[in-house]
Amino acid sequence: MDLIKSKTVTTNKNNTNIKPTIVLMMRWHAIYRCKSRLSKDIGAFKAAKIQEKLTNHTINVAKEIQKEGLADIKVAIDGIGIKAAKKWASLNKIKTVAIQGPGNLGTKMKRQFLKTHFEKTLSHQTPEPILLIGTDLPSISAFELIQAIKILNHKEMVLGPSSDGGYWLIGLSHKLLNPLCSWPFSGISWGTDKVLQKTIRLASSNQIDFQLLQTKNDLDNIMDLSPWLDHKSFRLSASLYQL
Repeated sequence: MDLIKSKTVTTNKNNTNIKPTIVLMMRWHAIYRCKSRLSKDIGAFKAAKIQEKLTNHTINVAKEIQKEGLADIKVAIDGIGIKAAKKWASLNKIKTVAIQGPGNLGTKMKRQFLKTHFEKTLSHQTPEPILLIGTDLPSISAFELIQAIKILNHKEMVLGPSSDGGYWLIGLSHKLLNPLCSWPFSGISWGTDKVLQKTIRLASSNQIDFQLLQTKNDLDNIMDLSPWLDHKSFRLSASLYQL
């Protein structure tokens, strides 16, 4: 917590009125509704429990940022309806929740950027950066989210690359969002190992000033579970799985 407080002073000193929104792109942690690749390896029940742990960890990290007044939190859920989502959000003390809606990942991200920006504008709040993060990272920390927020004080975009060729975070500055005359990331083949490469190419061609964060590994298949595997029995050891 001391680290967060020290970063709070620095961030507020540089940009007193800026409070970005962090949108958690969450997949509902129910059997056969998440982690399809991991489910094939360890079973749907265990995969769903791992997704739940990862989601809770990401929410707790984001709440640390919110508690220090560095950002607002919004959760965008895929896999359940809005009524169930609101009930879940209430139980978890999350004020703002939305449904991701139909389409591929790019369409869902675009929708959350535009919708969140519109909501801020409608409530007469100052245009602010918006960051989208996934919920598949055991190693995500408050430090990295603070770093991303600080980068958006002087860059138009920040990306957190993942080792599979995608990214675990994308943040856009208010300058890029207001007004957003055209979406600069059309034509990306989502779900491939070229997503990051294509995004960077489109950002460069649209003269978007960006910066990269540290590369991380999304937890998608059994190989990604290696830090929490019991190699003696070659079975998932729940006692070793800690976030």
